[in-house]
Amino acid sequence: MTGGREILHKMKERACFIPSMPDSPDIRGKGGASKRIAHGSHLVKGRSNHAMEDCLVCEFKQVNNNELGLFAIFDGHMGHDVANYLQTHLFGNILKEHDFWTDAKSATRRAYQTTDKDILEKAFQLGKGGSTAVTAMLINGQTLVVANVGDSRAVISKKSVAKQLSVDHEPNREKEIIESKGGFVSNLPGDVPRVDGQLAVARAFGDKSLKRHLSSDPDVVIELIDNDVDLLILASDGLWKVMSNQEAVDCIKNMKDAKAAAKHLAELAISRKSKDDISCIVVKFQ
Repeated sequence: MTGGREILHKMKERACFIPSMPDSPDIRGKGGASKRIAHGSHLVKGRSNHAMEDCLVCEFKQVNNNELGLFAIFDGHMGHDVANYLQTHLFGNILKEHDFWTDAKSATRRAYQTTDKDILEKAFQLGKGGSTAVTAMLINGQTLVVANVGDSRAVISKKSVAKQLSVDHEPNREKEIIESKGGFVSNLPGDVPRVDGQLAVARAFGDKSLKRHLSSDPDVVIELIDNDVDLLILASDGLWKVMSNQEAVDCIKNMKDAKAAAKHLAELAISRKSKDDISCIVVKFQ
């Protein structure tokens, strides 16, 4: 690799553009689900002065003779180090759980908690920031396991009707839980609700200074992918702040190119004055 190309590669890696999973198990076997499924992604840096804080994973892998589609959005705050750590470790930790193939919900919940514990223990290296997450694991093109903490969102379309699979973890929705832990939710005029007056989501990875009042326990759902399912959208809140679930589905339902569809959604969000970083993944089922 030439010097210029190597520098460009490293710059992209630091900006969370390069999906990688060094901690995943040995990968063997064959699968054909990915041939029937188109997937693509697009990231756009917001208008803020800080560097890009979103990271994503968008790929297919063979694991234990099963074909896995691995899709995730990690929306970092106060830096991208936690989001980058999730990008390179979270799926690997989920797949290490002994019962992933028999009880994906429990395995995913434990892996989220284990990964958050690791992040908190590495706070000196990773900093005091955090990240939301939404992950979708497509098993053999038939079973979709979706988990999330925070307000990055997963939406599927069934016969062109949007269905949200994730849960937006907003502080007001979990106010009683936060207060029971000794925290508070601020509701200042002109601002969004915030945990302890700081964070605009009630669940996240990292954020060591808020962890006593902040959960990293994910909501997990399993959705069977039948012939009625048209597409899947994963995106950070930079998209959902300016677009409803159904609007997003309607905008891309007739687009065959998944990467072009993801780019179209991100550009539409920008045209609607979204100022946040925007990361978007589209999976189209043929």
